[in-house]
Amino acid sequence: MNVEELKITIKKGEDSSCQFKADIRNVDSLASEMAAFANSDGGTILIGVNDDGSISGLSGRDVKRINQLISNAASQHVRSPLQVKTENVLLPDEKIVIAVFIPKGMDKPYFDKNGVIWLKCGSDKRRVNSKEELRRLFQMSGQFHADGLPTKAGIDKLDKLRFRDFLRDVYKLEFPESQEALLRLLKNMNLASDDGMLNLAGVMLFSEQPEWIAPQFVIKAIQYPGNKIHSSDYLDTEDFAGPLPRVFENALAFIMRNLHKIQAGQGINMPGKPEIPEAVFEELLVNALVHRDYLVSAPIRLFIFDNRIEIISPGHLPDNLTVEKIRTGISNIRNPILVSYTAKGLLPYHGLGSGIKRALGHWPDIDFQDNRDACLFITTIHRKKEQQNLSSEKSSEKSSEKTDLLILENLRQNSHLTIKNLSEILHLSTRAIEKQMATLKEAGKLKRHGSRKQGHWEIIE
Repeated sequence: MNVEELKITIKKGEDSSCQFKADIRNVDSLASEMAAFANSDGGTILIGVNDDGSISGLSGRDVKRINQLISNAASQHVRSPLQVKTENVLLPDEKIVIAVFIPKGMDKPYFDKNGVIWLKCGSDKRRVNSKEELRRLFQMSGQFHADGLPTKAGIDKLDKLRFRDFLRDVYKLEFPESQEALLRLLKNMNLASDDGMLNLAGVMLFSEQPEWIAPQFVIKAIQYPGNKIHSSDYLDTEDFAGPLPRVFENALAFIMRNLHKIQAGQGINMPGKPEIPEAVFEELLVNALVHRDYLVSAPIRLFIFDNRIEIISPGHLPDNLTVEKIRTGISNIRNPILVSYTAKGLLPYHGLGSGIKRALGHWPDIDFQDNRDACLFITTIHRKKEQQNLSSEKSSEKSSEKTDLLILENLRQNSHLTIKNLSEILHLSTRAIEKQMATLKEAGKLKRHGSRKQGHWEIIE
């Protein structure tokens, strides 16, 4: 770093990667700054620069004293010790600014000598005060994985039929006869913790009702008219819960039923091909379910617009990954237990790092956004313009008219059908059916006679 580079760096001001210090006299304070940088993405401390960006510089005697403090802080006052680099920048007035370069830590979390863990917070630092933050630090260093977290579900919450079939098909084993043998097997398979409870992977893969135990880990799907999120106007909506294979299958079916079908050279009696290949969504949904951050208590969100489809996963990319890297097939295992079991056939998983590349091979018009501020990873699959024209401003009206006709047609055949019956027949959510039937009643086309259980519908022509 020369004087001009130093001035440019100072001109940018302090931020989460650069800190100014006029002088250093407290080794513990310096050690806490180093630990904060190491626990984040690394950074630089400029010693001899005031908080306002003016350069005061250091004398030769100051440089010798401060270098000794830097050495002591990095080697003896931070746990684990850090390998830092220093560079002396000679100013025109013969004074010196010391640039201390702290690397991003490979052995997180780092403590000061009092056992306090520090994190960068903008240009300042703060203590780690919550279990969630501490878990995330351990997760980043590979010492902890969220899918191994114990839950409050005992092995009695296991879906015995699902687990029995898995044991038989994959391992050629019979379901254990005793509870003790079952618990021992679950522990050996990394599906239960030492205290006898199912871990998160065990719950998500093999429990009877995962949403009762971890209600936040579902997929919420909505199809909107147009290209913006509406507070109340939607065409289709559904929440998908249950074991991961069921969540995957139902979410994929939701997408495919809301895509346009194109003739693509097929005969008039053929059903047509989806505008975007199904394999694209297979890969991206598996990626979202297996690689999301399960330390973030939030659902995966699936939005379908006229011009795009968005899959929004909780958690940004791990620190060593970028969008450019994942596009080339570089990956990181955030949930190794889930990965190991999905690779055994529970989901259509084709190998670590290959899903994004495979999706792009089928449909190159996909964007990825790693939103670290919001702690989200957003996948946007763009729909072709000629398909967008099919669902322009009239898409909501046309879809509603089609649903109205289907509801009336089914009620003509059976006037005792319930909303739940219609939901199953038309593959729409009960909320969507209720909304359309309310519209039909307001328009004077439909009337209800009798109670909800014993009554029937009258179609008014």
